[in-house]
Amino acid sequence: MSWTQHGGALAAARAAFGDGAWLDLSTGINPHGWPGADGMHIDWSRLPGEDDLRALEMAAADYFGVDQAYVAALPGTEIGLRLLGALLDGPAHHLTPTYRTHAEMVAASTSVADVGLVRDGTLILANPNNPDGRVLPARDLLAIHDRLRRRGGWLVVDEAFADAGAIDLTPHGANTDVSISIAPHVSDDARLILFRSFGKFFGLAGVRLGFVIAPRAVIAQMRALLGAWPVSAAAIAVGTAAYRDAGWIMAMRERLARDAADLDAVLLRCGLSPIGRCPLFRLVEVADANATFTHLARRAILTRPFDYDPRWLRLGLPGGKDALERLETALADG
Repeated sequence: MSWTQHGGALAAARAAFGDGAWLDLSTGINPHGWPGADGMHIDWSRLPGEDDLRALEMAAADYFGVDQAYVAALPGTEIGLRLLGALLDGPAHHLTPTYRTHAEMVAASTSVADVGLVRDGTLILANPNNPDGRVLPARDLLAIHDRLRRRGGWLVVDEAFADAGAIDLTPHGANTDVSISIAPHVSDDARLILFRSFGKFFGLAGVRLGFVIAPRAVIAQMRALLGAWPVSAAAIAVGTAAYRDAGWIMAMRERLARDAADLDAVLLRCGLSPIGRCPLFRLVEVADANATFTHLARRAILTRPFDYDPRWLRLGLPGGKDALERLETALADG
């Protein structure tokens, strides 16, 4: 079914389980969207200007901690990953479990469970990973990059969840600052390509905005494939303003950490201990994930099962007290 392919399959869920006030916990998208988008005026009568696009990329580059020359805006990272797949040559490997796109973007890519097994070619991975939230320290990623670079290979890192992963709560409630992104290490001499998603952390997935961070030669190739006007006027306006909203960004990281801790408390009270975590989602293991998924779906709560592991179920943040209570009631009723 489509809900094992990706999150957000509400139409399929409604068709299978009926209409209602659905609580969608299947996506791992911030339930507290950046509020500035609602009051923005978008001039729909003209094409996006080149200066406006460069202003967006400058705001994003400042936020990522890189030079603007290494950044290009995309109409979502899904498209960017697949475009890059057409540019890469030689053997490719993708770290599993992970996004389905990583396995599909390069023909004949082989799956690996241990990065130590990859000695050459291109390695594609997510950091933090989806769906288990696994984080590889920056020093480990840079060591992998150096190993691959010496043999002419590439390291491709999907940092879709890196924004929210900067701060999490320890079991004792203290903030822990974790450096995840390796964006500052991208240079023309590196064989390092990163992708960043806008919609997940800023809670505005419908904007369809992402970025590739790469050496300038790769950026030029990507721009040639994207052509003129790669992103919409709305994406440019919203993205530029949101990336410059430093106060909201810091406050949201702290809020997501608290929300994730609240979700942990609900899961533990219901006998579920997360086996994977990220500030935007939790992964639990149950005897029959499809049965738990179905039980919740019949109560109009959509979660994310996985066709490659019948025990795994991923839950995004409910987004508030009422939604948390609704989830807890549904789980306790099982």
